[in-house]
Amino acid sequence: MMLQGTTSDAGKSTLVAALCRVLNRQGLAVAPFKPQNMALNSAVTPEGGEIGRAQAVQAQAACLEPHTDMNPVLLKPNTDTGCQVIVQGLPAQNNMEAWGYHEYKPRVMPAILESYQRLCDQYEVILVEGAGSPAEINLRDNDVANMGFAETVDCPVILIADIDKGGVFAHLVGTLALLSSTEQNRIKGFIINKFRGDLSILQPGLDWLGAYTKKPVLGVLPYLPGLHLEAEDSLTNSGIEPVIEKPLRVVIPWLQRTSNHTDLDPLALHPQVDVTWVGPGKPIPPADLIIMPGSKSVRADLDYIRQSKWQEAITKHLRYGGKVLGICGGFQMLGEFIHDPLGIEGTPGSSPGLGLLSMETTLEKEKQLRLISGHLSLNSAAVTGYEIHMGISQGDALECPLVLTDQGTDGAVSVDNQIAGTYLHGLFESQEACNAILDWSGLEAPDTPDYEALREADIDRLADAAEKHLDIKNIMALIDNS
Repeated sequence: MMLQGTTSDAGKSTLVAALCRVLNRQGLAVAPFKPQNMALNSAVTPEGGEIGRAQAVQAQAACLEPHTDMNPVLLKPNTDTGCQVIVQGLPAQNNMEAWGYHEYKPRVMPAILESYQRLCDQYEVILVEGAGSPAEINLRDNDVANMGFAETVDCPVILIADIDKGGVFAHLVGTLALLSSTEQNRIKGFIINKFRGDLSILQPGLDWLGAYTKKPVLGVLPYLPGLHLEAEDSLTNSGIEPVIEKPLRVVIPWLQRTSNHTDLDPLALHPQVDVTWVGPGKPIPPADLIIMPGSKSVRADLDYIRQSKWQEAITKHLRYGGKVLGICGGFQMLGEFIHDPLGIEGTPGSSPGLGLLSMETTLEKEKQLRLISGHLSLNSAAVTGYEIHMGISQGDALECPLVLTDQGTDGAVSVDNQIAGTYLHGLFESQEACNAILDWSGLEAPDTPDYEALREADIDRLADAAEKHLDIKNIMALIDNS
């Protein structure tokens, strides 16, 4: 069964995760699947491939290890009009323009269907997530992400709308009206997401919607305050209320191509840490720790940092004794130069880095994708995570690494102990490692929550809400009849 949305961020990823856990509780072998995903948040699978972060969370909800078949096509934007194309976990095209990918889509459809069939051979139920909206008129030709896929494999569709955006009935009816007759028939019902308030006030609208479309409303999922599931791409506070006067202040510049910002989610949930993302044109406020996040276009984001006057602010921050941590692309920025001779992320060339670590990085064609376990050099704290990067870094700074692993060393710590960097994503998900970094940053006696337990509890909370508020019996009947 496929879940499509009237808009991006309508709740498709969330609903797939919820139903994966609900069906898993019923003893069914269920797996998530997203034919095509466009996101800068990604995860590495045990077999060494790259998929969208949301599919990794959905796999957890289904009590599975993530696999590249769960997201056979991943698009990672590196400019406003271009992206890296990942097919079945590995880069197929490093810098393809949007018009080029539109023509390229028929070439990825066989890989999508191959991955889908492998999942069908292993699992009883496949929950398919659409991308964006099925009513994007300009993207209908060669569609592989929404109705083009649903019609190819002949699966039923549930349409989801986010009432928090406003105009929920117009979203649902308007989307339906823009579909072909066969696509309209494929939609078997609606789910409304993030409802707040008295359902009896909404009920007349639900009755009208059912009568007008001749399709059932399969449930109204309430807004769940404080629910945290890792975001597909957009940066939100996930319902977390800000708390003032936390002992450690962390500031993160929001770059134009920030990737894997979910690395910082454990800090946003930390009761002792105040996390501030600084947007375009905003000055960097006083902080104990500045974190340079991952980036899909490191050289372009270095230009952006300089245009935003953030380099001067980072220099001042260090002069007053603050700490700086770079993760992946942010780590590369801390060096002296970034070289891109092949044009992996844009126009070939070289750019000066921030000059804070004695190293240079060269972007190469082969992507580094692997799961990592080891310990930090700071205090031997255990750490796990994953690498996703195109660059190879070299220089004297790497002689004092941040991470020691079975495969070797990673990252760097400056001689004055103020600057550190690593290629390791997921650094803060390890309790020991997070405590060590926060202690290094100046937080006395850090007490990091168990992030994995928090994520698991929120998946269960979401599934509980789905079981209570969705018509699971009729949803199961749609699956059984497909």
